[in-house]
Amino acid sequence: MTLNRRSFLSTAAMGAAGIGLAAAIPDYLFAADTKDKDAFFKIALSQFSLASQFWTKKLDPLDFPAKTKKDFGITGLDYCSMFFADKAKDMQFLGELKKRSADNGCYNLRIMVDGEGVLGELDTAERTKAIEKHYKWIDAAAYLGCPMIRVNVEGEGKPEEVAKAAEDSLRKLLEYGSSRKVDVIVENHVGISCNGAWLAGVIKSVNSKHCGTLADFGNFCINRTKPEAQTIEAYMKTKCLEEYDRYKGIAELMPYAKGVHAKTHKFDADGNDTETDFAKMFGIMKKSGFNGWISIEYEGGLFKMYAPDSPYLDDDAGVLATKKLVEKVGKLA
Repeated sequence: MTLNRRSFLSTAAMGAAGIGLAAAIPDYLFAADTKDKDAFFKIALSQFSLASQFWTKKLDPLDFPAKTKKDFGITGLDYCSMFFADKAKDMQFLGELKKRSADNGCYNLRIMVDGEGVLGELDTAERTKAIEKHYKWIDAAAYLGCPMIRVNVEGEGKPEEVAKAAEDSLRKLLEYGSSRKVDVIVENHVGISCNGAWLAGVIKSVNSKHCGTLADFGNFCINRTKPEAQTIEAYMKTKCLEEYDRYKGIAELMPYAKGVHAKTHKFDADGNDTETDFAKMFGIMKKSGFNGWISIEYEGGLFKMYAPDSPYLDDDAGVLATKKLVEKVGKLA
């Protein structure tokens, strides 16, 4: 069974409670507001950006809407199922989450679903189980008012066989979601799905206006060394052996994009991301005609949790740095 990247991190992070998260906030975060009111996109926040705070119990999932609005001035909410994995059918929890979102003037954008089985699984019986495990999240999304869920379509086998399995899963999920008015989108996330051409081919084959991509700036490693142990430290020591060209990948995924993840880890002295040319990425997005939600997904805080002396910013500082960068390049695009 393929190990999902976020599921791996979630499992590894459970033992990290109590580790300090403080970090000095760099001067560039206090630059003048560069938000362009006429920007071609809206800004949301991926809940995964605050992973270290959820896993150390410093932040309750129900407080995500208030924190996102008050601390970051962001109203779009991009939920992660892993932070309330046992609450998909808990109407009291979902009702309270919906209320707090509304109270803070937020918009429930999507639920990113992880850990519910492999939708590109070649074994039909196992794949059916995975499909059915996703149904409850479609129901939860409908209740919250989210117009879509995000799923993963990785799998082991020949690319063309995994593609057919993934397409079958997506069609069945779309059929279930149609009566609930919930779309199903796919992120380039792990394994074969990090190949932009392959994922674009899957979405093209499904051929539904209710199916699309969640194009992530950073998830393009198609071959990585295996971790020596099931720990975040071990995962951090792994190396990407083969990476798909991220700019080519984003260009391939944008025609089907119903969302974008502006992924960041580190920044230089000028506040630019050290791994991705944001100006180039935003140029690709604008050229594609995309005008939807761009979700900030800062992952450096999780690494900071395990290595307090590392150059990563903590969650909050990283989110603010990414927001500043998104606003800056968005204004110039």
